[in-house]
Amino acid sequence: MGHLTCAVFPRFLPAILILLYCIFDLSLSTELSFVTCGSVVKLLNLKHNVRLHSHDVRYGSGSGQQSVTGVTAVEDSNSYWSVRGTRDTFCHRGTAVKCGQTIRLTHVNTGRNLHSHYFTSPLSSHQEVSAFGEEGEGDHLDEWIVECGGSGWKREEAVRFRHRATDALLSVTGEQYGRPIHGQREVHAMLDTNQHNLWKAMEGIFMKPSDSPAGSRDYSHPHTEF
Repeated sequence: MGHLTCAVFPRFLPAILILLYCIFDLSLSTELSFVTCGSVVKLLNLKHNVRLHSHDVRYGSGSGQQSVTGVTAVEDSNSYWSVRGTRDTFCHRGTAVKCGQTIRLTHVNTGRNLHSHYFTSPLSSHQEVSAFGEEGEGDHLDEWIVECGGSGWKREEAVRFRHRATDALLSVTGEQYGRPIHGQREVHAMLDTNQHNLWKAMEGIFMKPSDSPAGSRDYSHPHTEF
């Protein structure tokens, strides 16, 4: 599949992603075998077949922060996450994410980061996972280590995300919410390594390696990705 133009985007992509493509010269092609910094992706939990999701609905218990869930819907724009570096380490645009690298995952539609802490999750009593911060800036509890085999995070590979501060793994074990998010699955963090914490990159826009000369603007900087 060759380079795409702005006129031939699939209809499921929200307007913000089309805008990102037109501005930053992104790629939807399969020629990129790795997930790269600056990419905007959906993440599928392979055991439960749900995509990592968030929305402006807060937990009624625990931290009271923005909830993170798993959904079966494929075409929901609230399931897009931007792959970014940490506050201390840049994730340079188009660079393949390495196995063992610490990243942040920022929810595109709300600008809050995937986050965890020692609050108890509402359904399973595991560790709560939330979305936290404003305009992509939160704190050190937004940092996740990508666990995979080989040198980098391959798009076709199952990976795990380990919360750097608590050592727990991003997981789904099947518990379902009632109203107002009926049928959505609880996403939490747990210490056990098992099939419940395997994820795969699915739909999205994958950033090509930058052709910009050294010293040019780095679009993986926290304030330039939205």
